[in-house]
Amino acid sequence: MFKLRGHHLFCLLGYRGMGYSPEYTENMTRLHQELRREPNTIIQIVEGPDHLCLKYPNSGEYHCQNSVIYERDAVILKKLNLKIGQVKSWDSIETSIQKYVTPSDIETICDTCSWRAYGVCEEGVQEILEGKGLREVR
Repeated sequence: MFKLRGHHLFCLLGYRGMGYSPEYTENMTRLHQELRREPNTIIQIVEGPDHLCLKYPNSGEYHCQNSVIYERDAVILKKLNLKIGQVKSWDSIETSIQKYVTPSDIETICDTCSWRAYGVCEEGVQEILEGKGLREVR
C-alpha cells in the first residue's frame, strides 16, 4: 500500500521521469511504474507528506508543508470525491479521474505548479480518459 496526498494523484498522471533530484525521481518512477503494472495496488489518501514527499531533497524550501500545496490537495480530493483516510485501489482512482476530471482542469487547479509548463499533465489526464492508464516511463 502506498500513501498519497491529493495533488500527487494528478502528478502521477503527467509524470515523465523528471523530478527534483535523482533520489526523488527514482522513488517517483518506482511508485509510478508499480501503479502502471499493478493498477489494483492499494492507495491510502493522506493529508500532508506522503511516500513521494519522503524523497524530496533537503535543499531549498520543503514545499510539502506549504499551505498552497495543502489547498491544492483539498481541491483535487474534492474534485475526485475522495476523503483523507480512504483506502482505494489505483484503478478505482483512475475511474474517479475518468468520471470527474477533464484535461482543462489542470490549468486552473494546478495554475501555480512549476511542472505545468511542460503540458504533460493534460496529456496524462487525456490518456486516463481514453483508458490507457499511466504512461510507461523509460
